Amino acid sequence: MSHGDVVSPSLFAADGIDDVDDYISLSGQCEIQGKVAHDGGQSLPRDTFDHVFDLVQRGNRAFRENRYEEAINCYSRANSIKPSDPVILGNRCAAYIRISKFLMHRPPSASEYRPLNGLDPTTHAELALKDADKLINLRSNLVKSYILKAGALILLEKYEMARDVILSGLQVDPFSNSLKTSLQNLERTQGNLRGRRDHGRPERTDDFDCTLCNKCPLCRTVLFISPRTCSTSVTLNNIIQKNFPEEYAERRTEHQSLTNLGVDLMPLFVMDVVIPCQKFPLHIFEPRYRLMVRRIMEGNHRMGMVIVDPNTGTLADFACEVEITEYRVAEIECVQDIYPPEGSEERADLQETTNNAVEYARSWITRAKEAAQFDQRKLEKIHNLESMMPTAQDPERFSFWLATLTNRRPHERLELLRMRDTKERMTRGLIYLRAEQQGCRVQ
Repeated sequence: MSHGDVVSPSLFAADGIDDVDDYISLSGQCEIQGKVAHDGGQSLPRDTFDHVFDLVQRGNRAFRENRYEEAINCYSRANSIKPSDPVILGNRCAAYIRISKFLMHRPPSASEYRPLNGLDPTTHAELALKDADKLINLRSNLVKSYILKAGALILLEKYEMARDVILSGLQVDPFSNSLKTSLQNLERTQGNLRGRRDHGRPERTDDFDCTLCNKCPLCRTVLFISPRTCSTSVTLNNIIQKNFPEEYAERRTEHQSLTNLGVDLMPLFVMDVVIPCQKFPLHIFEPRYRLMVRRIMEGNHRMGMVIVDPNTGTLADFACEVEITEYRVAEIECVQDIYPPEGSEERADLQETTNNAVEYARSWITRAKEAAQFDQRKLEKIHNLESMMPTAQDPERFSFWLATLTNRRPHERLELLRMRDTKERMTRGLIYLRAEQQGCRVQ
């Protein structure tokens, strides 16, 4: 789709998802042997369920107050403890859709004064689509599942796929007003797009205008091209000079004014104050700045680092030119532990060691919970560790997980990473765990 055909997804992407679902309270659950069964029979300890319930409620409050990043964080933490929960997945999907729409409608100029760190709108929409797919697999009879998936597809401009999803939802509930409205809006939009294509576009009158002088033709980001260093097409220059002499003279005067000594254009990264001879680590997240850095790497590797002056609220009048000096890549080779053959004594010994380590780890976690019952932050960390515990049938993965229960120095973690013997790594993890057993300390 060309930029002349872009349609705002806000017209129909949010139909039926104006709010998120509240979690079912503990009083509505069945309690069996001290554990709570919820959605599909997945059992959780009572304190773990209470913690998940609190995370979802906090996420819902953040969503309703338009704090979508905070909402996503709460839902993701809840999902790490209780994965494949329909309420958590649906709420997180709705939050991804909302933040994707917000970023799509955010004017580029806003980045100059409030740069964003994080994912781009397309990635948020793709994450929403993943959650929606999981939700449909869990709740294929729920209309909201189809509305969420259609909303994510619309944000990705996959209109035909969105239409198929809406029609599938109408087979589940032919009387859903939300699905009917979404379908009508989608068909109207597709009709408008077809109409524009059928009627064609007005004849261009700017055949000799450079499409790159002002903004990128794809993302509309302002480009910074130095007139002092850019090349000139001799053929195009002669054609324009002959056919448009007045415009050529005007543009030539403008060009000369920009190439005077001491005047230049440079891309600016609005972040911090850097002084000459200072080395500055930089982590690029926002899509506009990632695009800018890619262009810089294709050129002279230089840009300006500037800060917003707190006294005036505008860009500072002095900045420093910086050069990107390191951009690392590597050729990699995947490795796995060397396992003893099936049926051998060594394999049986490894499995017995793993089983014993699993029991010890469970006992350690129980004691750690008791010791951290009044420290919510530490307790949440223990819950997350417990939720990620592999089974005894995967000794290699379990040996790595065991080492995460204690706080090891970088060189110790590197040593564990270099080991190819699963039993040796597991034994080392147990040694670390027993050394910190007193007080059940979690770093």
